[in-house]
Amino acid sequence: MYHITDIRLELDGTEKDLKREAARRLRVRPEEIRSLKLSRRSVDARRKDDVHFICAADAECARNNAPRDRKISKAEPYRYLLPERGPLETRPVVVGFGPAGMFAALILAQAGQRPIVLERGSRVEERQKRTEKFWNTGTLDPECNVQFGEGGAGTFSDGKLNTGTKDPRIRKVLEEFAAAGAPEEILYLAKPHIGTDLLPGVVRSLRETILSLGGEIFFDSKMTSLLTRDGRVRGVEFQRRGGHPEQIETQNVVLAVGHSARDTFTMLEAAGLPMEAKAFAVGARIEHPQSLVDAAQYGKFAGHPALGAADYKLAVHLQNGRGVYTFCMCPGGAVVAAASEPGRLVTNGMSEFARAGANANSALLVNVGPEDFGGEGPLAGVEFQRRLEEKAFVLGGGNYHAPVQRVEDFLARRASSGFGDVVPTYSVGVTPCSLDGCLPEFITDSMREGLRLMDARLRGFAHPDAVLTAVESRSSSPVRLLRGEDLQSAGLSGLYPCGEGAGYAGGIVSAAVDGIRCAERILAPGF
Repeated sequence: MYHITDIRLELDGTEKDLKREAARRLRVRPEEIRSLKLSRRSVDARRKDDVHFICAADAECARNNAPRDRKISKAEPYRYLLPERGPLETRPVVVGFGPAGMFAALILAQAGQRPIVLERGSRVEERQKRTEKFWNTGTLDPECNVQFGEGGAGTFSDGKLNTGTKDPRIRKVLEEFAAAGAPEEILYLAKPHIGTDLLPGVVRSLRETILSLGGEIFFDSKMTSLLTRDGRVRGVEFQRRGGHPEQIETQNVVLAVGHSARDTFTMLEAAGLPMEAKAFAVGARIEHPQSLVDAAQYGKFAGHPALGAADYKLAVHLQNGRGVYTFCMCPGGAVVAAASEPGRLVTNGMSEFARAGANANSALLVNVGPEDFGGEGPLAGVEFQRRLEEKAFVLGGGNYHAPVQRVEDFLARRASSGFGDVVPTYSVGVTPCSLDGCLPEFITDSMREGLRLMDARLRGFAHPDAVLTAVESRSSSPVRLLRGEDLQSAGLSGLYPCGEGAGYAGGIVSAAVDGIRCAERILAPGF
C-alpha cells in the first residue's frame, strides 16, 4: 500500500480521474491499482483563476517497488492502542460531558473501567428543546443551554473538527465520530465539520456506546464539591436538579467542566485548588453575505457545487501591540444567543452541515490579558467577562435582545438605526445601537483598526452593511487550572483538569484529545 500526496484534482474531477493520476504517479496502468482510498482533500484557491483540489490517497497495486518520489511513501494505517490494565480500585468519575469529558469517558469505558459521568445539563434531546425555547422566547435555563448539557458548547456550533495540534490521537477522535454517524468525509477533508443539525445524533450515539460498555451518566447533576484527604481526591459530592446532595467515592476525577462553569471555578478557588487567570479574547460576531465571502475566496469559481460555502481565517497585529483575529467562522450559518447566566448576554455562531444560509459569520476578537481585567486573583477574567455581558444585556434592552451595529456606522463611530443588505440572524431579537456602549474603548478601537487591515486581505470584509452583534466573550476559558506533566492538578493528586474549561484546549478536537490523554494517564500513569 502506497501513500501518495500532492495529487491535483479538478473541481469536476471524479474518482476515476483520481485513480488515473495515482496510476501515473506510481507508473502503472490504472487497472493495476487494486484499491484506492482518498485520505485527504483540500482546496487550493491561491490563484482565483485556477481553483482546484489537492489530494492525498492510499493505493494498493501489484507492484512492490514504487518509483523514487518524496511524495510517495509506504502507507501506514492508523491504529489506536488502548492502555491495558486491570480494574481500578474505584470507578473513575468524569465531570462534564462535552468533548473532553465524553472522550475521557469513552476511553475509560473501552478499557473496561465503567466510568461515572456527571453532567449539570440535560441529555441532548431535552437540551435542544430548552435551547430552542430560549432562542424563540428569551426564557433562559441557567443549567441547560448553549454552554451546558450533553455534548458541551460545541453541540450548538459549526461542529468544526480542524485543529492546529498534530497529536496522532486526532485520528482516533475522527474515527469515533464517523462510527457514531458523522459524515465519512470528516476522515479526509482538510477542514472537516459535522454541523449543528447532525451533532446531536452523533452525541447520542457516543453516549449509547459508553452506556453499553458499563458506564453510567447522570444528567441534570452538578458537582458541588470535591472530597479530599491527605492531598488526594477521595470522592465527589453532587446534586441532581431539585434533589439532595449525594456522594461518590473515587480516586480519579477528570474535571472537564467547560469554559463557562463559573460557579465551579469559584468553588475550586475556595477549596484552594491552584489556578490562575489566563489571556483570552473578546469582541463581537460579524456577519457578511455568504456570496461576498465566496467571491472573495474563489473568484469566478464561486458557487461551484464541489466547493460549497467558503470560509476564512484572518489575523492581524496592531501597532498598539494587540492581536485581532477571526474565530469560529461559520459559513452559511447564524449568530445565536449563548447566555448561561440571567441578566448577561453572550453570542456565538453555528452552521448546519449544508452551510446553506444566506449569511456567513465569525467572531471578531481582540486579545485581552490579566492586565486588562481590572481586578486581582484567578477569577478576574470571569468578572471582566461578566461586566461586558451585563452591559450588552442592558444595551440590548434587558430582554436578551442583542446590541447590533452596521460596520459602516461602527467605523464612523455613530449609532445604527437600521440595516442594509445584511439582516441579522440572531433570533431572540436585536437592537440597533453603538457597540461602544458595551465594549471598552481599547476593544472597539482595536476592532476598527483590525477591520480595515482585514479588508485588505479579504475583499469586502469591511462591507458597509456587514453587521456586528455583541458581545462575544466566551472564546476560551478565562482560567487555567494548573497541572503537572502527569496531567494531575498541581495541588490535588487524582484530579485531572481537562479540556477547554481547564485552559488546555481550544475546540472540539483538541478538547477531545486532551480527554483521551487524561484517561490514558489514569489507566497507565507512564503512558
